[in-house]
Amino acid sequence: MTKSQPLQETSAPQENSPPQPRTSPESAVPASPGPSMGRLVGVDLARALAVFGMYVVHIGPPLSATDGVASWVRYMADGHSSILFATLAGFSLMLLAGRREPKTGLAGRQAKARIAIRAVVLLALGTAMAMEYGGVIILGFYGVYFLLALPLVRLRAKTLAIIAATLALVTPQLSFALNSLLTEPVRKSINAYDPLHRLSDVGVLDLLFTGFYPTITWMSFVVAGMALARLDLSQTALQWRLAALGLALTAAAYGMSLLLAGKDALDSLAEGGGSSGSSGSMSGGSGPMPPDGGSFEPQASMLLTAGPHSGTTFDIIGSVGVAILVIVGATVAMDRLPRLRRLAKPVIAVGTMSLTAYVGHFVAQSMLSMPGGTSTQQSWVPLLMFVLGAIVFAATWSRFFRRGPLEYLLNAATKPAKHIR
Repeated sequence: MTKSQPLQETSAPQENSPPQPRTSPESAVPASPGPSMGRLVGVDLARALAVFGMYVVHIGPPLSATDGVASWVRYMADGHSSILFATLAGFSLMLLAGRREPKTGLAGRQAKARIAIRAVVLLALGTAMAMEYGGVIILGFYGVYFLLALPLVRLRAKTLAIIAATLALVTPQLSFALNSLLTEPVRKSINAYDPLHRLSDVGVLDLLFTGFYPTITWMSFVVAGMALARLDLSQTALQWRLAALGLALTAAAYGMSLLLAGKDALDSLAEGGGSSGSSGSMSGGSGPMPPDGGSFEPQASMLLTAGPHSGTTFDIIGSVGVAILVIVGATVAMDRLPRLRRLAKPVIAVGTMSLTAYVGHFVAQSMLSMPGGTSTQQSWVPLLMFVLGAIVFAATWSRFFRRGPLEYLLNAATKPAKHIR
């Protein structure tokens, strides 16, 4: 995850009460006839898969220490889990702002206020966690994404899709140019006046341009998720079209990158040729730029690659395609396979409290003094224990409470929005 996001409650609180996980109050009462419950449970399942993908990257062995099927699982989790989170964050943001139809008037103003409050809380929480765990924390980036997405919450799906495509085509090249200008002396000069950077080493420059999940390129994922939320994913014809779109985007982006950049075009940049510290662990951030904060001149040829965390146009398009396939696949599975849906309830519960699952795994790693995805970590057992622990906790908690622990707190923080007039 990387990243991330993290996180279902970083966008819209998800409720779940026995016997079946539910979504948030905002998504439970649509402004217009909404998609089936299976669609919403499918979104929760996709969140859970993103959580587990994040665990693979943060807790499992690095890609360099795996082979066979394990290597494929590790590679797919690297970068794709955090991008799936970002896409789902955009989706959930629209659950607050109005699902198929945007909220207007008083309801619209209050929804925007709730989103803004969440953004500020996430930025603060992300900064606090970055002080302890470093720039891999995605929550602060989520706060920036949400604030920048506010002007877009009333747009139609087609308009949002066009914006997402435009961002994917333009922002990687813009990021490359900006990072070429942001030399180490320039960054140090700017960071010297940045209170966020003094607090956590993750300042405004990192959040916008040079961090692990730079806003300049990652807004494509958020806006794509917002576009998906405007659609009725319960329609069979639409499901087929989206599946075809996801396959086309994935095949075209990765295929073209391989054709233009050669056999190494899809190599992950998160490991730096060695171990993987975490999802998105290039010290220079995610994007077409050099690691180590400009220790060498960025090469324009990097713009042709499509590996996880390369932040190129090919990477963005291919990763959006993968995210669409996961979301649509989870939706179809929950809609059409009721037995699987019943069996998956404990896993779905993890998706309903993904903020808790995200923050909790960092805290648990610290308490247990566990290495996270380093070259010395060879065993998959710690990862399996974390996955099992998250499932057991979420399933047990959801039997007694409607939201996860941190989801309750985040929801409570947004209560003042109801006083907006």
